[in-house]
Amino acid sequence: MSAPDLDRLRAVFDLIERHVEHRWNIPVRIQDVPDPFTGDLDGEQIMVDYDLDLENALFILIHLFGHTVQWNVSERGRAIAFAKPTAWTEEMLREVATYEDEAASYSLQLLHDVGVHDLDQWVSDFAACDAAYLVHFYRTGEKLAFRSFWKDAAPLLQPRPIPDFQPTQWLSRYQGTVI
Repeated sequence: MSAPDLDRLRAVFDLIERHVEHRWNIPVRIQDVPDPFTGDLDGEQIMVDYDLDLENALFILIHLFGHTVQWNVSERGRAIAFAKPTAWTEEMLREVATYEDEAASYSLQLLHDVGVHDLDQWVSDFAACDAAYLVHFYRTGEKLAFRSFWKDAAPLLQPRPIPDFQPTQWLSRYQGTVI
């Protein structure tokens, strides 16, 4: 489990931040994000916690961009994001996993759109860890260490073309999401 070089992560973070802000007019704010979150979104802006290391900050930025796309193009995507059932069924967990994979696929497309093609495996591994963590938490209510779900060489994600969308403010994630 080796992270990409810090200089590479910084260059990609800066490139993505500028692209998201200029192409979609979505501000990327580095700020305090209330615990337990490491980032937040509202459909119109992306917030990344200022206390994150660069590797986590980059993943949060691109992943929350993927969810921003979903929230702005899919009422169902918003419904999944704000679901708070008392018990998660296996069907609901499969839907959450699909929702997470879709966001990660938009993340990968975002990287490709700015010419970054060398982080596909890293994004795939990180996204698989994130999805496994969430599904475990929703299934059991148990919060284990995030990286305990990491596995190298996850199946490679396929980039998903980013549809046209107009950023619109919905609720912030911590107002509706369980984790």
